[in-house]
Amino acid sequence: MADIDHLREKFLKDIKAARDLAYLNEVKVAALGKKGAVSAELSKLGQMNSDERKEAGQLINSIKQELISALSERQIVLARQALQEKLNTEKIDVSLPSRPSVQAKMHPISRTMEEISAIFSDMGFVIAEGPEIETDENNFTALNIPPEHPARQEHDTFYLQPDEYGERPVLRTHTSPVQIRTMRSTSPPIRIIVPGRTYRSDHDATHSPMFHQCEGLVIGPNIHMGHLKATLIDFCRTFFGLDELPVRFRPSYFPFTEPSAEVDIGCNRDGGGLKIGAGEDWLEILGSGMVNPRVLENCGYDPATTQGFAFGMGVERLAMLKYGIPDLRTFYDTDLRWLHHYGFMPHDVVGLHTGLV
Repeated sequence: MADIDHLREKFLKDIKAARDLAYLNEVKVAALGKKGAVSAELSKLGQMNSDERKEAGQLINSIKQELISALSERQIVLARQALQEKLNTEKIDVSLPSRPSVQAKMHPISRTMEEISAIFSDMGFVIAEGPEIETDENNFTALNIPPEHPARQEHDTFYLQPDEYGERPVLRTHTSPVQIRTMRSTSPPIRIIVPGRTYRSDHDATHSPMFHQCEGLVIGPNIHMGHLKATLIDFCRTFFGLDELPVRFRPSYFPFTEPSAEVDIGCNRDGGGLKIGAGEDWLEILGSGMVNPRVLENCGYDPATTQGFAFGMGVERLAMLKYGIPDLRTFYDTDLRWLHHYGFMPHDVVGLHTGLV
């Protein structure tokens, strides 16, 4: 028992002598830690007879509680002293100017997708979404893209490892699979736009392996090319803010539409620059067409009674044209200087080419 009383006096003295929290913690570990002195005394109880064990156990637990109480009280005192010392030594000069604040800006892609969505929403379109990892069926086959089509080749498409059925999923090369999913799960009428990320194996000043598209789909009875033209003419003129913007439809080919048309807008390239609007030149901005009857059949529709049109546009391309951004790769360089120059405040009003009005 003399050894236990000696330990009690020693640790109470050390606790009282502690001048900071770090030293107090060392005393706590030495006394009450797993390898501390009190734990060592408790381990000796097994060597005693019943009466000795009972008496010694009660004494050791009493000393343990006394040390815990002393440690807690000393910790409160030292914490208050440390806080007071910090308050006495740390001062704030309220006359100093505040640090400059940096305002975050919206990325041009985010802004352009919001503008596109807002314009089509006013026309009654609903936003649809789908997975970025798609089946070969939804990405190619259902869209009437034949097996020998170049888009199916490894150098154009990112394929993933085969699934349990041996099918190879793909990173979707366009947002058109969402159109397939919508048509297979929804009865006409359908009026959707599909903004989102897409992936193709390409990278240069005008192409990126990951880019953004916005596609649209309208399905219903008696839909014709006139509806397509009116919709896209209104969109182009609203997006670029020009009521008299020339728009033309040039015959083209896409496997999933028939007939198909590229949409061009008027521009002027005098002096080596580019100005959207009336001029002698044309600029292609999106593709469109009437939904191919084979695609309608693949989705369970009767082409004799149901028709529709579809269109698709590159979001980065539209942003580059509207806001005068010369290189696609800078969209993904994570350069804050670039974002400060081309970015937008959430409530900015934007104009043609020059950004802010």
